[in-house]
Amino acid sequence: MPAINVSKALDQGHIQSQASRAFDLAEVPLRELNQALHSLPPGSNETAWEVLNPKGSHSVAVGVDQPITIDVRGSVGYYCGGMNDGSAITVHGSAGPGVGENMMSGSITVKGDASQYAGATGRGGLLVIEGNASSRCGISMKGIDIVVHGNIGHMSAFMAQSGNLVVLGDAGDALGDSIYEARLFVRGKVGSLGADCIAKEMRPEHLELLQGLLDRAGVTGVKAAEFKRYGSARTLYNFNIDNADAY
Repeated sequence: MPAINVSKALDQGHIQSQASRAFDLAEVPLRELNQALHSLPPGSNETAWEVLNPKGSHSVAVGVDQPITIDVRGSVGYYCGGMNDGSAITVHGSAGPGVGENMMSGSITVKGDASQYAGATGRGGLLVIEGNASSRCGISMKGIDIVVHGNIGHMSAFMAQSGNLVVLGDAGDALGDSIYEARLFVRGKVGSLGADCIAKEMRPEHLELLQGLLDRAGVTGVKAAEFKRYGSARTLYNFNIDNADAY
């Protein structure tokens, strides 16, 4: 990618300092933001980024692989933070479909609500949704931790393979349909359980795990003992004893 002319960049909406950088998407194309993020070398001192006027833009801050912070000042469209691998992204608004899809590590916090399939296929990291999440939250999750302060929609955790889904509110119908080895913790009501998903005993190790997730997600005034645990009955696939600790 050609080097950015600093004085020109300042005129076009970039604001740059030694440790922080801001992009105003009302002035700068989204492609330029993502190119700048992808071009960050390891150990860069540009560790604090700010995105202004996203106005529902799609694919904001996708594929970031450096340990930086990114504050998105407004709501975003689909796939924000997709494939995140180490950065800490905060959306000061709501997020469209697929926020944090296939996240590898790091964190994403959505201050508002999230649309459908939040955290889909996520392999690691922490996704926090401080509002509600729509349908298929955590679909096919593969190790990600998801904490939703509000409610989640139907078919959430469909074919969820591993990781943890924590819901402080209610869950819609068909929760955990065809689930594999993910752990589901729900504090409120569950509309219905999907195929092969059953209620499970909350043992001390689960209480400890859940409390740690609540603490990481900034949840206060809520105790792990207030949740119920759900998981696989192990009747729809060949169970692997190496994963027995999931139960």
